[in-house]
Amino acid sequence: MALSRWLHPLLRSCRLLRRHLWPVPVDVVYSEKYQLSHSTAPHDPQRSEHILTFLLAEGLVLPKRLHRPRIASVRNLRRVHTDNYLESLRDTAVLQKITGMTASQADLDSYVDIQRYMVGGTHQAVKLALEQHNTVIHLGGGLHHAHADRGRGFCILNDVAVAVRDARAGGFAGRVLIIDLDLHHGDGTEAIFAKDETVHTFSIHNRSWQDIPAVASTNIELGSDVDDDTYLRALRRHLPPLLEELRPRLVIYLAGVDPAATDALGDWRITTQGMLARDRFVAQQIHRLRQGATPWVITLAGGYGTRAWRYSGRFFSSLLNGGRALEPPSTDEITLERYRRLSSLLQPEELTGIPSTGSSGGDDWQLTPEDIYGALGDRRESRFLSYYSKHGIELVLERSGLLDRLRSLGFRHLTVDWDLDNAAGQTIRVLCIDRGQELLGELRAQRERRLIPGMELLQVEWLLLQNPRATFEDGRPPLPGQEHPGLGMLRDVVAMLLVMCERLGLDGLSFVPSHYHLAATSHKVLRFLEPEHERLYRGLHKALAELSVAEASRAVDEERIVDAETGEPFRWRPMPMVLPVSDRLKEELANRWQKMDEEEPSATPRFILRR
Repeated sequence: MALSRWLHPLLRSCRLLRRHLWPVPVDVVYSEKYQLSHSTAPHDPQRSEHILTFLLAEGLVLPKRLHRPRIASVRNLRRVHTDNYLESLRDTAVLQKITGMTASQADLDSYVDIQRYMVGGTHQAVKLALEQHNTVIHLGGGLHHAHADRGRGFCILNDVAVAVRDARAGGFAGRVLIIDLDLHHGDGTEAIFAKDETVHTFSIHNRSWQDIPAVASTNIELGSDVDDDTYLRALRRHLPPLLEELRPRLVIYLAGVDPAATDALGDWRITTQGMLARDRFVAQQIHRLRQGATPWVITLAGGYGTRAWRYSGRFFSSLLNGGRALEPPSTDEITLERYRRLSSLLQPEELTGIPSTGSSGGDDWQLTPEDIYGALGDRRESRFLSYYSKHGIELVLERSGLLDRLRSLGFRHLTVDWDLDNAAGQTIRVLCIDRGQELLGELRAQRERRLIPGMELLQVEWLLLQNPRATFEDGRPPLPGQEHPGLGMLRDVVAMLLVMCERLGLDGLSFVPSHYHLAATSHKVLRFLEPEHERLYRGLHKALAELSVAEASRAVDEERIVDAETGEPFRWRPMPMVLPVSDRLKEELANRWQKMDEEEPSATPRFILRR
């Protein structure tokens, strides 16, 4: 562990130096505007952000190679989409049908703007590729279901088609090949270019969405439950001869990752190795054309769930790292890295509201509220955790994109409130005031010095993240103690709290789960402070292994878990969990847990589930 702490930054520095001395001809296009929380589909709003954070953390992207696009103009959209269709996007019903979202016009307008930014991103990527005859990665786009006169399958605007038409308007006359390896048929793109023999669309998908009589297209339909061998065999059979025949002057690759076995919406069984082999094969075939001088653009296209970004991350790292793919960290780890990078950009005076002091001058005489109240004998707290001003908290929530994600869910007017005088812990609330006051998030926390002697922790007394406008889906009833569905932001909030610990020099994060499901969902990153509690949890987990987390939590709540020896029902009890941050706490807990792991399995309590 000590070795990895200095080895990884050293490798990153070496890669950065290599990028400067021997730059890889690959540019990246990205916008923070791409973040989207979709209410009816498992889109990861941080997908693009995670990929970029990973590439930056590994030293694979130089700032001068990173480009931020402008929103696509209506003039450019009209090169592809009909005026009647663009006009219809003012209609809430039209947008709801395309996106599957039941939302207000303002919220759906935001969805349109996000896709307009992605259209602008693909447009810029194509422009860069043609100007520099190189590879450009666009961390967005691939909206291939949008037709000229209608949208489908979450796709309102067709970014690839707009980019190609705009390149034509700028004088580019070369042949174009669009390689679409999203799980789904690229019907919109194929239909738009159906009569254009200079643009060939190549698509391998599960099922064709419609039969389009295109003059230049290749459609390979493989059905459901496809494995690596079937997929790669089809790709290797059909793509090389097509490239050799067409010898395109521009290639656009929709590198959708929804064929992956872990995809939240997909029905194929492509492994991690199969996905990387697919992408590498496409890259190799394109680089063989004109000794690597063929301009090509990669868009993200489909990919659903919180792990989708990792497939793209592997592929892009191989392009930027001389062919050697780097293994991305977990989504939890990359989220933490993102918040660390954000924290490094925020100055203490922005977060505390206290101007930095120089070696001399009037700043040295500035009094804080603590100075004033302290002098009067009244220690009234004016900062969260004795550090963050209210403006600083709002700044973190805004810069992190969390408030924008709430706005994309329909919560337009947000406010941050706090109560620093609560004896149970200082409280921060995020409220929406569109319809009175709707509570979206509430955190109650304090600095804790008693739990582990000689160490100071950030103790989370209460954390609530909820969407009061959402309803529980069929088959997914509320968890014990849950009134509304969640917001899908727990990972971000935990990462933010860990970064707070690092900034304040605290040893770790602790909380006491009130229900079994809170312990179960936290256990992959936190462990129980006391070995006896950890053993207890392991015994429960073994007895509940056949149940979902929700069913298991209800079984514990209903006291349907009994001790195998005594027959007594188990009742959930307060048991502190800890996530260490400082090296000294990591060492302390490692010693505790190592002793427990070395014990005989019989030391773990046995429980029985009563049906």
